[in-house]
Amino acid sequence: MQSDAIPLHRLYGDLAWLWPLMSPPAEYVAEAAHWKAALRENLGPGRRCLLELGVGGGHNLSHLTGEFDAVAVDLSEPMLAHSRRLNPGVEHFLGDMRTVRLGRTFDAVVIHDAIAYMLSGDDLRAAFATAAAHLGTGGVFVTSPDYVAETFVDGSIACETRPFDGGSFTYVEYQWDPDPSDTQTETVFTYIIRRGGKVQIEQDRHLFGLFPLRTWESLMAQAGFAVARRDYPVRDDGQPGWLLIGRKL
Repeated sequence: MQSDAIPLHRLYGDLAWLWPLMSPPAEYVAEAAHWKAALRENLGPGRRCLLELGVGGGHNLSHLTGEFDAVAVDLSEPMLAHSRRLNPGVEHFLGDMRTVRLGRTFDAVVIHDAIAYMLSGDDLRAAFATAAAHLGTGGVFVTSPDYVAETFVDGSIACETRPFDGGSFTYVEYQWDPDPSDTQTETVFTYIIRRGGKVQIEQDRHLFGLFPLRTWESLMAQAGFAVARRDYPVRDDGQPGWLLIGRKL
């Protein structure tokens, strides 16, 4: 089977029930500590209000709501349902981070790993413009690229097996770059679900954007942010990572 015959983004649709198994909220403790530190360093003390664009299942956000009031937006209703259960005190909205406008401003806007789904420079510009539209002067925007062109490893594989319901769930992730001349990569997932003496196999495909680090910083600056980097050493493969922190001018 050619990879382009595999349906796109099933993890956010009919297979969304797998997300808490694939990426449990407890595994976000270390990541969330970096986000919390970046927010505190730039906002100071006190209970501030933040907006998360592309909240997904709300796993990273669940470690921030103890100190911040939050509003969340996502494009997938099944993922919002996960986040509503995990973050019952958070106001949730269905919307696209490139176009949504809530008509209000916040102390901070964050975009966690959902920013990886911005496939072009125009997509990134639109997401950054949405962040800027929801901040007043001096407001803080924090995001982080999963990969940048300088650190992307073509042909990498990851896998994990987790127990559930008397069975097990295994995912195999293959990440590659079909066309190095463009700004997109592809990740193919195989999900192996074992329960009740039977094995169910599903496949899923996701497209991600890939840009040089300077592109991220340049487009944030164009959106009206003074940009700084903060080390974000959370990757399992040992590659460097950064939180990009923008203060609205």
